[in-house]
Amino acid sequence: MRLTKWTGSLLLVFLCYTAGAQVTGGKYAFQFLTLPDAPHISALGGECVANTDEDISFALQNPALMRPAMHNELQLVYDNYYAGIGIMNLQYGYHVPELNTSFVLGVQYINYGTFTQTDDAGNILGSFQGRDFALSLGASRSYQEHWRYGADVKFAYSSLAFYNALGLVTDVGINYLDTASLWDFGATAKNMGFMLNKYTSGQPAEPMPFDLQLGASKQFKHIPLRLIITIHHFYEWDIAYNNPADITTSTIGNPADTTAPKSTFANKIFRHFIFGGELTLAKRLTITASYNVLRRDELKLTDMPATAGFAFGLGLDLNKFKIHYARSYYSIVGAYNELGITMALNKLMGIGKLGERTHWNAKYPDWLN
Repeated sequence: MRLTKWTGSLLLVFLCYTAGAQVTGGKYAFQFLTLPDAPHISALGGECVANTDEDISFALQNPALMRPAMHNELQLVYDNYYAGIGIMNLQYGYHVPELNTSFVLGVQYINYGTFTQTDDAGNILGSFQGRDFALSLGASRSYQEHWRYGADVKFAYSSLAFYNALGLVTDVGINYLDTASLWDFGATAKNMGFMLNKYTSGQPAEPMPFDLQLGASKQFKHIPLRLIITIHHFYEWDIAYNNPADITTSTIGNPADTTAPKSTFANKIFRHFIFGGELTLAKRLTITASYNVLRRDELKLTDMPATAGFAFGLGLDLNKFKIHYARSYYSIVGAYNELGITMALNKLMGIGKLGERTHWNAKYPDWLN
């Protein structure tokens, strides 16, 4: 109980500090930390903090979702992103019964490719590369019958040509599962922290991509269906981007009448929402679909909205392996595809006496430890 109070106090302090440091509508350092870390997450709209599915990718969305049942799970992900950008993610979980704690390790790597370096006159001087990297370590524990809480620490590194930056951030999350009604509720404060090394010395440090997210999911007892709602940027009311291209000017009248589009009250609310659903067939195949309101409103073309904001996915459970595929639509330019595989290492191989001492082959209940 004492630890729970300390965790809550720490979360409150970080929230107050970080929310006060934000630049509304500004640019953030380490923006890549907001990218989804697995195809299952992408298929759910890019964010999900309340889902009790046995998938370790949710542990990096909300550290409280790391559970004993994910012991010895290894997930490898490759994203075929836009413009030839390559994204590779790794997640690994391990439960330590002596500490009554479940741990998760995460690695995120983005390679933006090689660029041509020129001078002001266009003369080629050489080439340079751009890369981002993040390493995270998280832990979660249970509290009483229905609660879990967790936190993680991330070291983020960014390199573009001759500029490098290093940041330290943390996520703090809680989760509540009603095992009778199968309602699940989660909350996560993401990317709270600061820069250890700035891109340019002598300049103010760029703010981190902080976000406060709430979520709820409902698993139906007699239907293999789960409905999910995620609310992002909960700390900020108006997250609409005022695009200058949307301003229209009428040539009638003197002077000309300039009109800028205005967001309605309902639109400002629903821009915070991501709606998702999952249908499981024969306990092996999961079909996922989602609708990200903000993504659609910001990226669709007025005269050709197409499928911007929608995402779809498939998941196949093969006992020792789980395969997930996602296809996400950002704009009419096209979709991007992701593929990930999760391996239960304790089912694939043993490591002898060392495995017995370290509980390598152990199996734990899904929710309670």
